[in-house]
Amino acid sequence: MSARDQFEALMVQIVDQIGDAEWNDNLTTDLASRFPPGGETFEALRALCENGIETGWMGLQGDDTRKGARVIEPGELPGEPLRNLSVDVVELADIVGPHHAHPGGEICAVMEVTQGARFDGNGEGWVVYPPGSSHWPSAEGGRLRVMFFLPGGKIEYTDRDVSLRSGSSNRA
Repeated sequence: MSARDQFEALMVQIVDQIGDAEWNDNLTTDLASRFPPGGETFEALRALCENGIETGWMGLQGDDTRKGARVIEPGELPGEPLRNLSVDVVELADIVGPHHAHPGGEICAVMEVTQGARFDGNGEGWVVYPPGSSHWPSAEGGRLRVMFFLPGGKIEYTDRDVSLRSGSSNRA
């Protein structure tokens, strides 16, 4: 089985566990319990993302501070096992990215590349943004990777200037 096939199978496994749960802080806690950093699934995810970036099959585009790609489009896998979720991967290093909103929410798996790196103030693990939330994605303290799910692949970039940033996220 190729690394890409393994990645797709792992995404299906994670989405099966998410099920119909509401995308909120309770789901963050549940994912952290089921798939903790250091655990088998999280470490497989880390290794597959590293492989995909290093060998190029993920197709990340960008520069040293921000690069990313949509790895799986909504509905791309036969039979819809990802429930119309897209899967994206980004690698960030000491940057505040462009402001965007999540019409259907966003579920992120945060993986340190540099020990102690933080995503929106969060360490390694899971972050769930509910539907209607928005943020300026930020990486501080070094380099990290984020794999994230978006319902229908929907993300809305705004023209909000980072100088207006009053906090890293709006989870309401």
